[in-house]
Amino acid sequence: MTMNRRTLTLALALCALGLNAAAPLARAQSDALTAIRAARKVRIGMDVAVAPYAFKDEKLKLTGSDAEVAQLLARDLGVELEIVPLTSANRVPFLVTQKVDLVISTLAITPERQKVIDFSVAYSAGFNGIVGPKGVSLQGPGDLVGKKVAVTRGTTYDAQVTAKAPKGTEIVRFDDEATTMTALVSGQVDIVAQSFALTPLLQKRVPGKDFETKFVLEEVLFGIGVRKGNEPLRDWTDAWVRTNLKNGRLNDVFQRFHSQGLPAKLIAQGG
Repeated sequence: MTMNRRTLTLALALCALGLNAAAPLARAQSDALTAIRAARKVRIGMDVAVAPYAFKDEKLKLTGSDAEVAQLLARDLGVELEIVPLTSANRVPFLVTQKVDLVISTLAITPERQKVIDFSVAYSAGFNGIVGPKGVSLQGPGDLVGKKVAVTRGTTYDAQVTAKAPKGTEIVRFDDEATTMTALVSGQVDIVAQSFALTPLLQKRVPGKDFETKFVLEEVLFGIGVRKGNEPLRDWTDAWVRTNLKNGRLNDVFQRFHSQGLPAKLIAQGG
């Protein structure tokens, strides 16, 4: 049956209306930077139990190097900051499913993650390795045989230990850093794979035990996670990191919480 002119005109009008209604949503998804500025708020995902990067102080105020980086970024963007607490394992899922706009949470830049999300240039860094009591002698991965090693699920520590530990190593995975640390200090595991920056905090938490770094698994660079397809936000974030590496603000933040500066190769990204 042939469609008459009036019906055709109505159909075309409804189609156009539908396309026009979908356009703002499509633009919001593809240009997160514009959406953030319109909402006057940026949602930043962060594991808030990874001292000294992010943790609660004695007044239960969120602090740490990642927390301060997030505060600086939101201020320069001219919007309110909303920290969305998450765990190490769900940093990428929260970003991909649009629960957060950015992730600033010791997120190592890896080829596997780059297939799923985008990153800014590195803004922070850390050394990952094996930490345990002084009485435990460990020189390298071969000495992990027969040991219970705690790791936080979904982290680069998990990936490194899984790849390097020989058969006979018992890897015990936990869902967040706080639970992993509790497992170590309570004696549930022998040693832990973690950032060396956490070792002094372990000492304070359990003064009776003498924890030390055993050996390095890797040096990692941390980037700000951005959802793929959000090029304007990624480019703004990338430029922001480079500017604040060059002017020294990011190095000052890192120095204050880690008692050392950022690696020279990272600072060089600022130009």
